[in-house]
Amino acid sequence: MPAVQRFEDLEIWQLARRQAMEVSQFPLNFYPDLLRQIQRSSVSVMDNIAEGFARGGRKEFKNFLIIAKGSNAEVKSQLYRISDLELAPKINVEGLINKNDVLGRRIFALINYLKKSDNSGTNY
Repeated sequence: MPAVQRFEDLEIWQLARRQAMEVSQFPLNFYPDLLRQIQRSSVSVMDNIAEGFARGGRKEFKNFLIIAKGSNAEVKSQLYRISDLELAPKINVEGLINKNDVLGRRIFALINYLKKSDNSGTNY
């Protein structure tokens, strides 16, 4: 894996950012609490990736990625609630769930890479 100097260059952060932007588009007028919760969860994914990266250590980064992966699962669960309540077109929610799965797998892959890597710091 090539050295990454900025968290903005991480593909998983870019995917998490896109997910946060997409879930913020939901018109959940009758369920404002659900809208706020999915927005907080999706932002938590990207923020934990950024914060863990900025800590500068492999172990801390891995721990923050584990938190990000948990928040990503929370987003997915909330997407299912939105689908079950038929608050958004089903096709849109299914697309977001698929993208969420991709993000979760990529976060997991980076966690595994960090577990096996001898690099530390901004080289990860």
